[in-house]
Amino acid sequence: MTSQIPSTPTADQIRRAPKVLLHDHLDGGLRPGTIIELARAQGYDRLPETEPDKLGIWFREAADSGSLERYLETFAHTCAVMQTREALVRVAAECAVDLAEDGVVYAEVRYAPEQHLEAGLTLEEVVEAVNEGFREGERQARASGHRIRVGALLTAMRHAARALEIAELANAYRDSGVVGFDIAGAEAGFPPTRHLDAFEYLKRENNHFTIHAGEAFGLPSIWQALQWCGADRLGHGVRIIDDIEVADDGSVTLGRLAAYVRDKRIPLEMCPTSNLQTGAAASYKEHPIGLLRKLHFRTTVNTDNRLMSGTSMSKEFEFLVEAFDYTLDDMQWFTVNAMKSAFIPFDERLAMINDVIKPGYAELKSEWLFQQTATTSDSSRRTG
Repeated sequence: MTSQIPSTPTADQIRRAPKVLLHDHLDGGLRPGTIIELARAQGYDRLPETEPDKLGIWFREAADSGSLERYLETFAHTCAVMQTREALVRVAAECAVDLAEDGVVYAEVRYAPEQHLEAGLTLEEVVEAVNEGFREGERQARASGHRIRVGALLTAMRHAARALEIAELANAYRDSGVVGFDIAGAEAGFPPTRHLDAFEYLKRENNHFTIHAGEAFGLPSIWQALQWCGADRLGHGVRIIDDIEVADDGSVTLGRLAAYVRDKRIPLEMCPTSNLQTGAAASYKEHPIGLLRKLHFRTTVNTDNRLMSGTSMSKEFEFLVEAFDYTLDDMQWFTVNAMKSAFIPFDERLAMINDVIKPGYAELKSEWLFQQTATTSDSSRRTG
């Protein structure tokens, strides 16, 4: 009787598997202890808790409201302690280290430079501090036996009027660690078309951008992001499910927008836990990522805000493995999708896929052979 490869990856295998992260907010991933230390150093006295464990719980509970607007309010505290060069360097370095320890080999981390100017920093100084932190974090990760590459996405707030300025900033630093542009914030009332000048500028400069769309507002937001603004990727995009009809017999019909998204291989930056918190999905089992994966949309798995969601890339995959019985092959499919969709040059993406991701998963999938050998040897010794 031939042994079969175990179908369900263990938590340890999920953690060790190479992972790619495209949608993660710098101000949504701070360590609670770091927030407390920075607040103390900067004289910020509005934290709801001053013990790391309690503060972490507060962030998760405050974000777990079912409202995107309420979810976004939690960022007032993290942004408040990210106003100095030293704080930005530290937060960015710790972000890279934390992701690397979780098995992330490539990450695009986004932040809004305009939200870090209260202590007198310029936009350029913010970008340079964050870039310095990411490089320091990469060095620290290598020293501890992990490898990660981090690119920055510069975000403009959709309710403000600085999108073109931030787009120009992203273009100025495109060869110095910044890989693209994004807009974020509450979708309702702030359509992406308000920032067409920024998107037109980026297209003229042959630069990359993603747009938060289809999380809270629905199909019109996705349509505008793609057909008016020309987004390369969709931040979340979970509401594309509203353009897909599943009949009682299981047959599926795609609307024209959903078909366009699938046909054009437009990447969807799915963030399952965050989507549950903001009410975009009711449960992991009901999350649209299950159907979208079956229909071969270019779906990717992401964290969004690790602090607010109390999550990591490993935890996101653990939830999906439990909900959909995903295997290491499924994890590799999501990971390759993400790497294909990254904003670094094609040859570098291909090298990451062929030299890092595929070998990493091949090694994990081969472990059962050696485990089987060890089990057989132990059994032989006991019976002998």
